[in-house]
Amino acid sequence: MKVLINLQWCKGCGVCVAFCRSGALSLDGDGKPEYAPALCVGCGLCELYCPDLAVECLGEDGPGESGEGA
Repeated sequence: MKVLINLQWCKGCGVCVAFCRSGALSLDGDGKPEYAPALCVGCGLCELYCPDLAVECLGEDGPGESGEGA
């Protein structure tokens, strides 16, 4: 899983960080989210709850790759 954060859209509200159950997201000194890929469990909650649509979760092979069913 790869998490992309559009910092131009992000208001720094911290909702993505609050819902990140693995600690892969944290806020930097400017109040913007930072992503630690090694900690990400791929749950997608950060993307789901971002009110600004600034977070996008991508599968290992690109957009839409979830690894489930087919």
